[in-house]
Order: sequence, then structure tokens, then C-alpha cells
Amino acid sequence: MTFEYKPQGVCSRMIIVDAEDGVITDCKFIGGCAGNTQGVAALVKGMKIDEVIARCKGIQCRGGTSCPDQLAKAVKEALAK
Repeated sequence: MTFEYKPQGVCSRMIIVDAEDGVITDCKFIGGCAGNTQGVAALVKGMKIDEVIARCKGIQCRGGTSCPDQLAKAVKEALAK
């Protein structure tokens, strides 16, 4: 499944996640701090969605959220569908 999520309150404009059998197979951030978002995307590849939520939820950058926090929200929303 491919899921697109429009993050709120961060510099990135879109998060695109591919997942299969509860595991993230690919992740891309459009916009944001390139080094950080590429690093987060690389680290979550091969990780179970529940683990991504547990590790990334609540991380703050500015405005009470961050790109990793928004990724957690994105994959949580994807699980709900």
C-alpha cells in the first residue's frame, strides 16, 4: 500500500509511505530539512509500523511537532484505513 500524508506544522509538504505486511518498504518526505528527512526516511525502511509510531511519536521541533512526529501520525492514519 502507498499512502500520502500532508503534514501540519512542519517544513515538509508531503510524506509518502509504502508499506507491506505492516512493514515500511519506502518513505519519502517532500520538502523540509533534506538531511534530516532523508535520514529519518532511511532509518524507518524495514521497520514495523508500530515501532515507527513508538519511536517517532511526540518528537518536537517547532510548534509542538516535527517531521518524525508527523510521520508517526501518517503511518498511524494509514493503519486505521
